[in-house]
Amino acid sequence: MAHVDPLSSLLSGIRAEGSVVSHAVLKAPWTIRFADGAPLTMLSVLRGGGALRLPDGTERAVRAGDTALVRGPGTFHLADAPASFDRPHVEYEIACFTESVECSGQDLGGIRWGNDPDGATALIVGAYRASGRRHERLLRGLPPVLVVSEDAEVCEWLEQAAADAALRSAGSQALMDRLLDWALVCTLRAWFEQTRSDAPHWYRGLADPMLAPALHAFHARPSQRWTVAALAAEAGVSRALFAKRFTEVMGRPPLAYVTQCRMDEAEALLSDTDLAIAQIARTVGYADAFGFSAAFKRHRGLSPSVFRTAAV
Repeated sequence: MAHVDPLSSLLSGIRAEGSVVSHAVLKAPWTIRFADGAPLTMLSVLRGGGALRLPDGTERAVRAGDTALVRGPGTFHLADAPASFDRPHVEYEIACFTESVECSGQDLGGIRWGNDPDGATALIVGAYRASGRRHERLLRGLPPVLVVSEDAEVCEWLEQAAADAALRSAGSQALMDRLLDWALVCTLRAWFEQTRSDAPHWYRGLADPMLAPALHAFHARPSQRWTVAALAAEAGVSRALFAKRFTEVMGRPPLAYVTQCRMDEAEALLSDTDLAIAQIARTVGYADAFGFSAAFKRHRGLSPSVFRTAAV
C-alpha cells in the first residue's frame, strides 16, 4: 500500500482549481496591494526583489530566487523597497477573486503585466482558491509568511512555465493550477527542511525513524481501530517507549493526535459532503454514529448535525 503522509493529506485540501497565476515585470518605484482574501498567496521573485509588508506592519525582504508564501486572508503589500510604501509610486491591486476589481493595472499581454517589459523586477504571483475547510489544517501549521530560496535553474523553469500559461491556449488553466500545486509542495518541503525545529509536530514526526512507520500506517488506514499498542507495533518498539517518544516529538500523546486528525477530517466531511453521519463515523474510525457523535461533541462543543447546519 502506498504511503499517505500528513503533508500529502493536508495539501489535498488546498489543491489549486481555478487559481490565478500571473507574471509581473516592474520598474521601480512600485507597490502591489494584495486584496484577494485568498487563504494562500505565492510570490516567486525571478529577478530583482522587494519588500513585503504584512497586515500587522511586519516587513520582510524578498530577493531573486526567493519564493514567499503569505497566509491570508488579510490584505498585504509588496513594494520595490520599504521607502516606496510612503512615496509616489506606480500602484497595482491583485484582487482576482473579487467581483468588481481587475487583476492588474497596465497589461503587457495575456496575464503578463506591469509598467515596463524590461523592468528590473520580475515576479510570478499565484493566488489559491479554497474550497471547504480542508486547507485550514495546513494553514494552522504555517507562519504568516515563509520564505525559501531556490536556485537559478528553478527560476528559469518557473518563468517559462508561467509564460506558457499566460498564452491562455487550450489547457492553460490546468497548467496554472498544476504549476501552483508543484510550487506549493516544493516550497513547503524546502521550508520544513530548512526550519525543522519550527516545523509542525507532525512533520517532525515523519523525520523520526521510530514514529514515521506508525504515522504512515495511521494516515494510510485512518478508519482502523488504532490503539497505542497497535501504533507501537508498526514502529517495532514497546508501547511505553513509543508513547514516550511520540509525546516528546509530537507534543501530545498518540491517541490525542489520532483523535485530532479524525475530528479534523470529520469537520471537512461534514462541511464539504452530504455523507450520512454514520458513514462519516466509519470513515474516521468510529464503530457507530453514537460513539462518533459523543467524541465530536466533546471536541467541538456541538453535535455533528448542529455543526453541519452551522457550516452551511
